[in-house]
Amino acid sequence: MTRAEPRSENLTGILLMLAAMALFAVEDLFLKWLAAGLPLGQIVLASGLLGAPVFVAMARAQGQRILVEDALHPAVIARNIGEMIGTASFVAALAIVPLGTVAAVLQAMPLAVTMGAALVFREQVGWRRWTAIGVGFAGVLLVIRPGAEGFQAASLLVLVTVAGMSLRDLAARAIPARVTTAQVSAWGLMAVAVLGAGMLGVTGGARTVSAGEALILLGAVVFGTAGYWAVTAATRTGEVSVVAPFRYARLVFSMSLGVVFLAERPDALTLVGAALIVASGLYAFGRERARKRASLTG
Repeated sequence: MTRAEPRSENLTGILLMLAAMALFAVEDLFLKWLAAGLPLGQIVLASGLLGAPVFVAMARAQGQRILVEDALHPAVIARNIGEMIGTASFVAALAIVPLGTVAAVLQAMPLAVTMGAALVFREQVGWRRWTAIGVGFAGVLLVIRPGAEGFQAASLLVLVTVAGMSLRDLAARAIPARVTTAQVSAWGLMAVAVLGAGMLGVTGGARTVSAGEALILLGAVVFGTAGYWAVTAATRTGEVSVVAPFRYARLVFSMSLGVVFLAERPDALTLVGAALIVASGLYAFGRERARKRASLTG
C-alpha cells in the first residue's frame, strides 16, 4: 500500500462524515418543524415505523434474520432503552428549545461516552481527558444556564438525550460481534415505535397528517437514513481517530439552519459554551489518538 492511499481514504472518510453531519442537521430541522404541530408520541411512532423496515431490509439482504435470540441479549435491551430515552427526549427538546441550543449540548455526547466507559468498563482515562470532560460540561452549563434569567427548564431535556444516547452507545460495545449493525438498528427502531405507540396510548391526541407534514416526515426519514449510511461508511473508510472529530461539524450546520430557517440568534454565552464543548471534545479525541499511538510503539 502506498503512502498516498491511506491519505486518500481518510479524505474520503472526512467528506463522508461532513455529509453525514449535514444530513443529520437537516433531519433535525424537519423534526423540529413536525414537533411544532404533531403530538410527540406520533412523531416517535412514525420515526420507528418508517425507519425500522429500512434496516430490516438491510439485514435480510445480508442474510440475517431479525427474530433471533440475540434480540433479547441484555446489552441489546439496554441499547434499546437508551435509544428510546434518547429519541423521545430529543424530539421533545426540539419542539420547544432552539435548534442551535439542542445541537450545542448534544456535542457533549462523546465526552459523556468517554466518562461512561471509564466508570462502567474501567477504561483508562487520564487526568487530561478528565479535565477535558469537566471543561466540556462547563460549556454545557454556559449554554443552558440553570438558575439564570431566561433559563429554559426544557433545555434539560437535551441532557436526558445525551444520557440516553450515551447509554445506547456504551451498551452497543457489549453486544456480541456476531450481531450486525443492521440488526441492532432494526431492533432499536422497533423499540422506538413501541414507545411511540405507548405514549399515544397514554396521551391520545393522534391526528391525521397533512400532505405537507407527510412530506416533511418522509424527508426526515430519508435524510436520517442517508446520514446513518454516510457516518457508517465514513468510519469504515478512514481512520476513526481522523474522521471522528468532524462529527462536530453538525453544530455548525444546525446553527446555520437555525439562523436561516428559524430566525434563531445564538447569544454570546451560547457560542462560548459551544466552543468550549467542541474544543474539549477535540482535545479528548487528540489525547485518545496519542494514547493509542503510544501503546502501539511502546
